[in-house]
Amino acid sequence: MADFARQSLVTIDPAIWPQIIVGQDREILQDWATRRWPAIVRRPNCVDSGDAVPVGVPLPPSHGKARIALSVPRSAILSSAPPPLLSDAASAAPVAWQPTIAALLIAVPTVRCYGSLAWQHLTGLPYISDTSDLDLFAECRNAADADVVATALQAIAPTACPGLDGELAGPDGAAVQWREWGSGATMVVVKSADARLEYRENVFA
Repeated sequence: MADFARQSLVTIDPAIWPQIIVGQDREILQDWATRRWPAIVRRPNCVDSGDAVPVGVPLPPSHGKARIALSVPRSAILSSAPPPLLSDAASAAPVAWQPTIAALLIAVPTVRCYGSLAWQHLTGLPYISDTSDLDLFAECRNAADADVVATALQAIAPTACPGLDGELAGPDGAAVQWREWGSGATMVVVKSADARLEYRENVFA
């Protein structure tokens, strides 16, 4: 997992898909493989072992919003990338979201997105619903960067449509929820391979 940052999207060798989807919803996953849509790196669970990379495929509401957990041989990972830039995914968002997205791109031009908007952008499938949030992912070099982003999001959030969720990620891939960071709490939950409590000053050290 060390070489895959949080929220990484990975492209899987199409030849390996028949082996990794045994016991799963084969029809939609075979279509997923054919279209070469990515999977997302997930936290390992108790059945993951060896050199396999734990990944997930989140299905849209039309397929019950299932989250399918797969394990992929490391040799079958063809490429990896961070989640898409919000600027690239914006065209897949509803009209009602556009003023908020425009404000975000002015305040944090390099912000990325994950969740429903990202998957709708990546696949063209209908992921966004009336209850969807806009999940943001901001890469921060240090605590000062995180402060700037959190302050910008705090200014936009009260009038945002939809609600804003998301993470601030450090150079090592560990991330903290932006609202928690913006609260100024002494200790925050840091998400990496294993979620942990960490003193604020150590998160982006």
